[in-house]
Amino acid sequence: MDSKKGLAKKFSEKIDEHCPENGVKALHVCGTHEQSILKHGLRSILPNRVRLKMGPGCPVCVTPSKEIDEAIWLAENGVTIATFGDMLRVPGTEKSLFDARSEGNDIKMVYSIEEALDLSKKVDELVFFGIGFETTAPSNAAAILNNPPENFSILSSHRLIPPAMDALLNIDGVDFDGFIAPGHVSTIIGTDDYHAYPNQYDMPVVVSGFEALDILYAILKLIEQINQNQPSVDNAYERAVKEEGNPKALEMMETVFKKTDADWRGIGTIPNSGLRIRDEYSEYNAREKYHIEVENSRDIHPGCMCHLILTARGKPTDCGLFSTQCTPQNPRGPCMVSREGECNIWYKYGGKK
Repeated sequence: MDSKKGLAKKFSEKIDEHCPENGVKALHVCGTHEQSILKHGLRSILPNRVRLKMGPGCPVCVTPSKEIDEAIWLAENGVTIATFGDMLRVPGTEKSLFDARSEGNDIKMVYSIEEALDLSKKVDELVFFGIGFETTAPSNAAAILNNPPENFSILSSHRLIPPAMDALLNIDGVDFDGFIAPGHVSTIIGTDDYHAYPNQYDMPVVVSGFEALDILYAILKLIEQINQNQPSVDNAYERAVKEEGNPKALEMMETVFKKTDADWRGIGTIPNSGLRIRDEYSEYNAREKYHIEVENSRDIHPGCMCHLILTARGKPTDCGLFSTQCTPQNPRGPCMVSREGECNIWYKYGGKK
C-alpha cells in the first residue's frame, strides 16, 4: 500500500470512528471537488453515514439562458464572440452558442481573455463573454485596467460564491450540516467572508484543497466541529489560502466591478451575487455599448432537473434524462455540458462512487 492510500485509509477509519451515529451531510460548492471525489472513489471509502453533496459550483451551469441569449444576439448582429469552450454547448432559450456558430455566426473558443484580446486585432468588434467565479474575475479586471482596444468589450457574467452559499441556507429542502468551501475561490477572497455562516447560522465551514487527502481531511475537520458543537471556519488548505486572500486581485475586482443582484440558472435572483462593470469603464461593457434586445428566456427545459441538482436537492441519477436523452454529446441541461457540471462528472466517472 503506497503512502497516499495508507493515509486515505487512516482518514477513512478516523472519519468512521468520529462520525455521529445520525450521520453528517457535507455540502461543497465546487466542480473540482466533485471531480476529485468521484475520480478517487471517496464516497466508496467513507461510511454510509457521511453524505457528500454538491451545490452550485459550476460557473457554466449557473449562467442563465438570458445571458447566453445576449451573446447569441450579439453574434447574430455582426459582433465576434469569444468565450471558453465549456460555454459553447450550454443551452440558451432556443439554441446554444454552438448552434449559432453552426449557422455561420463568428463565435470563437478561447482559453483566456488574453487570447480574446489578440483576436480583437483581427476583427471589427469583439465581445468576450466573461463567465466564472472569483477565480476568473481578477484577470478580466486586469485586462480592462490595461486599456484594451476600443473594439473590445466584455459581456460580464461573473458570479460570487458566498452569496450563493447564503442562498442555499434559505432554500427549502436543502439539507446539510456544514460547508466544504472551495479552495481556489478562497485563495482570492480569503476566509473572512465565511465567518457569517458559523456566527449567524451555526453552520461549520472548512476550506479544502482538491487532492483526495485534502478532501478527506476537510471532512474530518467538519465532523470535529459538529461533535464539539462549536461551528467555526477552519482553513484546511493553508498551503494556498491566506486569511486575507489575495489583496491585489481583490483590489482589481473592486476597481473595475460593482456587486449587483444576479440571476443564477436553477436558483433565481441572488442579491449582490454578480459583478457588473463600473460606469467608469462603461466603454468596455458590452451591455452599455450595444443595445441588446433579448425576449423572455427559459432556463430549465422540460424533463431537466438541473435546478434541483444545482441546489443539492437531487442527484444526477434522479433525473430521467440522465445518460439516456441527456449526454455530453447531446446535453439537455447545463450540468451535463461542463467538466465542472455534476451530471457531466457523474457521466464520466460512472455515478456516485
